[in-house]
Amino acid sequence: MNILLGITGGIAAYKTPELVRQLRKRGHAVRCVLTDNAGRLVARDALAAVSGAPVATDLWPEDGRMDHIDLARWAEVLLIAPATANALAHLRLGLADDLLTTLALAVDPARPRLVAPAMNTVMWNQPAVQENLAVLLQRGWRAVGPVAGDLACGEQGVGAMAAPEVIADAV
Repeated sequence: MNILLGITGGIAAYKTPELVRQLRKRGHAVRCVLTDNAGRLVARDALAAVSGAPVATDLWPEDGRMDHIDLARWAEVLLIAPATANALAHLRLGLADDLLTTLALAVDPARPRLVAPAMNTVMWNQPAVQENLAVLLQRGWRAVGPVAGDLACGEQGVGAMAAPEVIADAV
């Protein structure tokens, strides 16, 4: 299966090379889309190495490609992990201000679309975040996690991204 992995700027982005490995281990082809903030947390070259494919980052590549359309057509599954509170809000509202959110609108809604939320527990419990996810679920998206665990902020609680193996199994 062709899986398009969108990576947003949550600290759990550091887990995505292992997620790519788990998906490829299961026989899937994986292409990655990295937001600007995610690029501060996980190396583009690491993702390219484990996926065996170039990593897309730019809505306006210099060669004139239309990656948001090409990648959306290629993808049989869209997986966004980690899915930050910001990403969930953008997806719910249909905002398209970067490559990932633009191509999320270009993916056929009949295809599987999954989010793996990850954020601080207080953020996760905000009514706006819960409402955003509820709307996405009503629109056919699936969610994997978040789970309880140790958070990057030093707290414990629900908000940790599900383990890469769990996410790969859900796909």
